[in-house]
Formats: sequence, C-alpha cells, structure tokens
Amino acid sequence: MNGIIIVNKPKGCTSHDIVYKVKKLFNEKVGHTGTLDPMAEGVLPILIGKGTLLSKYLINHDKKYIVKLQLGIKTDTADSEGKIIEEQQVDTELLNEKNIIKVLKSFIGKQEQIPPIYSAIKVNGKKLYEYARKGQEVELQPRQIEICDINLIKYSVEDKQIEFEVFCGKGTYIRSLCEDIAERFDTVGYMKNLKRIQVGGFKIDDSITIDDLEKNINNEEFINNKIISIEKLFCEKNSIKLDDIKLQLFLNGVKLTQKYDDAIYKIYDKNNKFIGIGTIENQLLKRDIVL
Repeated sequence: MNGIIIVNKPKGCTSHDIVYKVKKLFNEKVGHTGTLDPMAEGVLPILIGKGTLLSKYLINHDKKYIVKLQLGIKTDTADSEGKIIEEQQVDTELLNEKNIIKVLKSFIGKQEQIPPIYSAIKVNGKKLYEYARKGQEVELQPRQIEICDINLIKYSVEDKQIEFEVFCGKGTYIRSLCEDIAERFDTVGYMKNLKRIQVGGFKIDDSITIDDLEKNINNEEFINNKIISIEKLFCEKNSIKLDDIKLQLFLNGVKLTQKYDDAIYKIYDKNNKFIGIGTIENQLLKRDIVL
C-alpha cells in the first residue's frame, strides 16, 4: 500500500499516536507531514509505504484552521492545557462585529511572529519546551510568517470569546497569533480550541477517523477509495512514457536526456503502467520515486 490517507485526528492524542496506529493496521512504513498538537483536532495527512517519500513535496503547504480565542486569561502554554498565569479585564465595548473584523484583518500579510516558549523549536540544540519545563530563560527570536486570510465566524461578549478561521503559511503558531490578537484588544488571551480543516489540497471533508479506518481495514474497496495514490497526487503533472531500454536505465538511476522543461513528471512504461515520479533538470531526467 503506497500513498496518503487523510486522518481526522481527535483531541487528546499525539500525531505520533496516529502514526503508530496506522502503521499497526497496514504493517507498512508510515509517517506524517507535520505535527498537530495533542489538544488540536483535524486534518493530519498520513504517508504510507512509498508515500513516505512524498514528505519533501508536502511540508511547505499552507494550512487552514478554525480557532477559538479566550480573552482575559493568559496561560503559560498559551492554550487550554496550561496553568493560568494572568487575568485581565476585557473591554466588552471593543467586542463588536465591526471592530473584531477590523482587528482580525489587520493580521493579514507577511510579518514577524515570536513563537511560544512551549514549542519544539530548537535553541542551542534544545527544544524550547525543555527550557520552559525547567523554568529557564531563553531569548525567543521572531520568525517570518504569513497570514493569507482571516475571517470572523462568531463571537460571544458574555463569554469573551472569538471564533475565527485563519488561512496561513508554514511555521505559523496559532497560539502566538491568539495572544497577539488579544493584545490588540488591550488584554491577554489564549487558544481555547483548534481545529485544522485543510493542509494544502487535503480537506477535512476527505478525511477519515481512526475508528472508521480500524472498522474497515479489511474492506479493500473502502480503503482504496480513501488512499490517495502517488499517481493521483501528481495527476496534474505531465507524463513521460519510456520504452524498455530507457525504463531500465531510469530504474537503475541513470539520467536520461529529455528535451522537456525542468519540472516533476509522471513516468509510465510502454504499456501505460505507472512507474513513479521523475524530475527533469537541465534536460536530464532522473529517478525520484519508483513504486
């Protein structure tokens, strides 16, 4: 089994937990394209078999989230799992639709963001959360991020909560974004809920729960409908057909002269059987992923 399956990760488990379960079900090499926090739920693309070789094509994908921000309370982890370390008043007059939309839209664009101390970013060989757990001070360096779009879903003046959808680039920390938004309302805040609804072209509507996967693991038709094959993933790429001699050279890792533009190509044999993926650079075709 080679390809990608889109898992709808539930709250309370790690991305590693999902990888372990899928590996056990398929008895194949399994990986993922980016960690989703244990408290978060939603889209987690899981790579199976030769699909694990696809990670380099998927790690820079934009992501879309539904976020619930709690105003007036700050936690040490910037999410609902942390300890409350500060409480501030919230000016409810600022919590009107027009002003909330204005504040949210002000974050659209490229900007620098300070990552949360409870994160896996490494400083001097140690992850930030290792410093945090020991109460050690560490200087946090800003990172370049991009918010592509952000939209209000609903808000509650009584609960002092704002729910919004954000479409963002790689490396964006939603916990930090929540704290930054709260600051624009002259208060503190934390990320109360997080649901990832899209990673690149992978959407939550196409996902499957681990429970459904376990129930249908022996249903070949069901599984085939849920697996995104390598061929399907690159369906929009151009193809190259190789005769027997050139195909053998290609499979042996020999670079072949091809007068095509530099790009990724689907490779087929003379009988139109999908062989894998090749790349052309300076008119030389080389093997990349072979089934």
